[in-house]
Amino acid sequence: MCGRYTLSTPAGKLAKQFRLDHEPTLFARYNIAPTQDVPVVRLVPQSPDPATRQLVMMHWGLIPRWAGDRDIGNRLINARSETVTEKPSFKDAFRKRRCLLPADGFYEWQKQGSRKQPHLIRMADEEPFALAGLWEWWDEPDGEPVESCTILTTQANELMKPIHHRMPVILDPNDYARWLGPQASGMHELLRPYPADAMTAAPVSTRVNNPGNESPRCAQTLEI
Repeated sequence: MCGRYTLSTPAGKLAKQFRLDHEPTLFARYNIAPTQDVPVVRLVPQSPDPATRQLVMMHWGLIPRWAGDRDIGNRLINARSETVTEKPSFKDAFRKRRCLLPADGFYEWQKQGSRKQPHLIRMADEEPFALAGLWEWWDEPDGEPVESCTILTTQANELMKPIHHRMPVILDPNDYARWLGPQASGMHELLRPYPADAMTAAPVSTRVNNPGNESPRCAQTLEI
């Protein structure tokens, strides 16, 4: 699964890497957690240029359009890539509303006896990357629209297997345009484990266990 991640890359660098329509206003985050608002890259809806990308903030935890209340989103922070086209909560968004979630690290917890040790997983070159996501909109009872998102997961690669059996889907930059595009056919071939030799993993403090902790110390690796 993917339940926490980081994004501290400068906004200008993100704008260039993700080819955004403008440089966003962002602040460094070291412990992004479900139900928070998170930065999402998508194609600009109804834009004259269908390839124009924007970064918007969305609620992390997808709320299906048919939901009776928003609490269902608390259980839909991740979507399994193997079944995403079958689940009523995700199948329409998979066809029509795919997105990217910029990140520069994500956390996973490894069982060690009676405790769980958090690890921070990053690219070996420490560059930012994109998590494959889906987005949806839902109307509050008072009529206010809520845009929400979920992160797709897949089987763990060789680096991740000792830590956890699942990992988020990380897209190759060459596939960003295809993932964001209008065609849904063939998307499953992108939902694969990222190459293990391009990634690193290191233990971090249990400080990250508390979503209220947002300091750089959450991402500080430990010597064990």
